[in-house]
Amino acid sequence: MITIGVLGLQGAVREHVRAIEASGAQAVIVKRTEQLEEVDGLILPGGESTTMRRLIDKYGFMEPLREFSKTGKPMFGTCAGMILLAKNLIGYEESHIGAMDITVERNAFGRQKDSFEAALSMKGVGEDFIGVFIRAPYVVDVEDHVEVLCTHEDRMVAVRQNHLLAASFHPELTDDHRVTAYFVEMVKEAKMKKVV
Repeated sequence: MITIGVLGLQGAVREHVRAIEASGAQAVIVKRTEQLEEVDGLILPGGESTTMRRLIDKYGFMEPLREFSKTGKPMFGTCAGMILLAKNLIGYEESHIGAMDITVERNAFGRQKDSFEAALSMKGVGEDFIGVFIRAPYVVDVEDHVEVLCTHEDRMVAVRQNHLLAASFHPELTDDHRVTAYFVEMVKEAKMKKVV
């Protein structure tokens, strides 16, 4: 059984736990840095990226998260989590974790009132699953080794770089758990490689 952590500082934590468990893995809410050693993969949930950064700094998570991103254990950032993973942010001089070679624009789809749902098709996941976009960022640019998995209206909304996955939308807010299941498979594959 693999164990996937959900960073439990802010955001849609319980919904991610439910999606992980529905996808056949064990879920742990990560509230202390030492818990990072106990998980095989980590989800950075959606929420408010500025608030999340403040809490990450307050509880001493930034360096442990940067180190985790280098271990080869998969990380999945949704919405604000994507912003945390990005190496470049439009309008900001500094990144947060900065592990993914992508450039992201915050609130690119508009404010809270502009939130929407859209039927998406995602490489490796399937067709016609609903993406929930809430003050969503999107990927403006990627380096060559980053794979674009999903677009919406010509904007990149899901990308993968080796063991790192990021999505603009909230896959945990519907009962279709295929995107979470895709991440669970990434974690299983990474763990198998370590065993071999």
